[in-house]
Amino acid sequence: MSTAPGRSQTRQQGEEAPVSAMASQPASLLWSVYEHIAMVLGLSSLAVICLTWTPLALALYPVLPTPLGRWLGRQAIMRGFRLYVTILRTLCACRFDLSEIDTLRDQGPMVIAANHPSLLDAVLITSRLPDAVCFMKAELMDNPLFGAGARMARYVRNDHLLSAVQICRRELEQGAQLVIFPEGTRTVGYPENPLNPLSRSTALIASRAGVPVQTLIIEFSSPYLGKGWPLWRRPSLPLTCRVRLGKRFDVPRDARAFTAELDAHFRSELDTPSTAHATSAAA
Repeated sequence: MSTAPGRSQTRQQGEEAPVSAMASQPASLLWSVYEHIAMVLGLSSLAVICLTWTPLALALYPVLPTPLGRWLGRQAIMRGFRLYVTILRTLCACRFDLSEIDTLRDQGPMVIAANHPSLLDAVLITSRLPDAVCFMKAELMDNPLFGAGARMARYVRNDHLLSAVQICRRELEQGAQLVIFPEGTRTVGYPENPLNPLSRSTALIASRAGVPVQTLIIEFSSPYLGKGWPLWRRPSLPLTCRVRLGKRFDVPRDARAFTAELDAHFRSELDTPSTAHATSAAA
């Protein structure tokens, strides 16, 4: 014969939920504190790495021969950003899968075109490529943190398109791999909006240099450091990112048609289910 639960059993069951909630609150608070610490640590370590290299770059840029300065500048950026990525992985609960970028290292000159959801995009790409040159905003070239190193590496500023195209062509002819974000700025409203309208600069540069365009698809688990994300707003950890290879296009012939095709390719790839959330570091 079954009997109803006694008062003591009912009281015990009723007490379990509050106890469980109380236990979860300290854990949640501690994790929130850790996210703030990770944010400060991550931003501070990037500043320290850049400021350590800046005085050397300023001193060496005017005296080194151009080929040596270019090589040293790109090596310093790659190794400095690789150290930064290691810090993010080790201390800041960030997981990056960048292994597919490594396959491009020995494939010769090309334009590498990527979508642009975060401030970390260029850092992640250039941390894996020893001869990368970035096509970047002019204000970043004038930034005290990044400017000296970028000038020494012969990165290309985007404020005068015709001259920039010629400079990019020269760098590609000398074996560089040009990294460009066809959106021109970080994606507005990522991840709900996967892509901004694209400029034709990618097509102009690739066609003038006679090189293919390799696309990279960047997927983040959150919009951290995206457009409109305040610098001091903490991330939601763990932060995961995967950078995978997209389609490689032949040398563009028609800038308008190529840009439309590039836009369609990015949108198709970014509409597929992202695996960034489940990705762990691989490189």
